[in-house]
Amino acid sequence: MSEQTIVLVTGAYKGIGYAIAAGLGALGWSVGVGDRDERHMDAVATLRADGVDAFGVHLDVTDDASVAAAAALIEERAGRLDILVNNAGVAGPWPAKPSTTTPDAVREVVETNVLGLIRVTNAMLPLLRRSEHPRIVNQSSHVASLTLQTTPGVELGGVDGAYSPTKTFLNAVTIQYAKELAGTGIMINNACPGFVATDLTHFQGARTPEEGARIAIRLATLPDDGPTGGLFDDDGVVPW
Repeated sequence: MSEQTIVLVTGAYKGIGYAIAAGLGALGWSVGVGDRDERHMDAVATLRADGVDAFGVHLDVTDDASVAAAAALIEERAGRLDILVNNAGVAGPWPAKPSTTTPDAVREVVETNVLGLIRVTNAMLPLLRRSEHPRIVNQSSHVASLTLQTTPGVELGGVDGAYSPTKTFLNAVTIQYAKELAGTGIMINNACPGFVATDLTHFQGARTPEEGARIAIRLATLPDDGPTGGLFDDDGVVPW
């Protein structure tokens, strides 16, 4: 690509999102650090100190006006977007059995993990359509796989009635985006980072944020003949 690649990573103030921003920034790309936490500018400062061309994007994926403002900022800054990484997510009352969770608790997780992703993706699609090599990467999870969830002997952290189903919902939405965007050059894939030690997992995970970021970085840098509409981890294809 002749021009500098422009990236937006949501939920990038810390954890896996920050590691993705750092990894893509290390390629010489200009990275928008999107987050609703005002401390995202601390992350921007740290990335800049490390030589990354980072810029802050105040972004609450649950708020229409915030998402529209983020799109306008990128429009003004670059006129296009090359890579969108939908990383923002919440765990809710995880793990919580379906019989003990509440509709309000599930609704809160859906608002960020699914509707937030749709809101951001739709706002950024006009900018992505201007890119020569547009990529969308959505942060999914092994717990989203209905195949793995129903395979005897596969341990995915117990019964959960909120977070896991929202990631399955996200997978289904991604498949429909892939169908709609077929032939446009916009590639969209889902990443499974594994069990990563972050706030979301109460730092119980065995993997580091940098390890968790690897698959999203790989999907963001796919060649033009790469896959689209898939679910992947470091070892390859994950069954839906």
